[in-house]
Amino acid sequence: MKAKPGPPSSSRDSRSRARPASASKPARAKTAAPDPAPAGFAAVIRDFLGHVDLEKGLSDNTRKSYESDLRQAAIQLGRAGVPGWERATPPQLAAWLHWLSDEGFSTASQARKLSAVRMLYRYLVRENARPDDPTELLSGPKVRRPLPQTLSPADMEKLLAAPTGGDAYAVRDRAMLELFYSSGLRISELCRLTLQQVDLDHGFVRVFGKGGKERVVPLGGKAKEALQAYLLSGRVRLVKPRTGSELFLSERGRAISRKTVWLIVKNHAARAGLTQNVKPHLLRHSFATHLLGGGADLRSIQEMLGHASIGTTQIYTAVEPKRLLDEHAKHHPRNKLAK
Repeated sequence: MKAKPGPPSSSRDSRSRARPASASKPARAKTAAPDPAPAGFAAVIRDFLGHVDLEKGLSDNTRKSYESDLRQAAIQLGRAGVPGWERATPPQLAAWLHWLSDEGFSTASQARKLSAVRMLYRYLVRENARPDDPTELLSGPKVRRPLPQTLSPADMEKLLAAPTGGDAYAVRDRAMLELFYSSGLRISELCRLTLQQVDLDHGFVRVFGKGGKERVVPLGGKAKEALQAYLLSGRVRLVKPRTGSELFLSERGRAISRKTVWLIVKNHAARAGLTQNVKPHLLRHSFATHLLGGGADLRSIQEMLGHASIGTTQIYTAVEPKRLLDEHAKHHPRNKLAK
């Protein structure tokens, strides 16, 4: 059955928006291929990436990030006369770090690049390709992690109520938003979900996160209801002859894309009248912060989010006190008098 066009209040896929006839699409400039790593470095980078890929099951984005950072470091070290990773000295690597700073890379980028090089040298030491780790005494930049942005429970209710109507797109969007907030999924995890991963009878979803690590996350009552409604009256209207087992479908009957989900969240946030810059990951942050504020155990939240380290989850413990301080500063009469 063909999906009926939704009413103005529902969110259609981003590609369905018509372009003005006068607006011609500009030709995209060809992107130059990145410079290859010098010969003395390239083989080690390739072997290292193959090793961590097998050991950690890297996502495509993470692998590309490692490769890009290591290639850039190799090019700079090669320009400084270093013949290969095995021959680099601590002063030469320190000079590379100074170069990153002089070039204006952010502290977060510098720290990420140094982390990739550290991992490579630990690999070389384990493989007996080098007796020492020249990065051991290098001090990277101090990175101050910003607190995660979240929605208040009241604003979250507004967002969840934004998809209205009974057409396939509105039913799908309600299910996606409820699942985002109920289970704290990453956008990539939500886009990759299949029918087989959702167990409505027992109330959980099986998720494959970073590195292919599997975790089981509970479904809340509202998310379960929204998913049941989507499977009964929404998804069936989006199915096309070549549709597979993907849970959330685009209007073409294929797995919904990250870009489309991003636009759906933005559109519904605008419809809900939210002035905050709402992105899909904000729902994941809100999930964790609201659970913690409600008294949930930090270890349980870590498990549901799929964090490898409890230290990553602990950042949420600072969000609620910060919100209370902001509210106090904004509304307490003594603070108003002090202005």
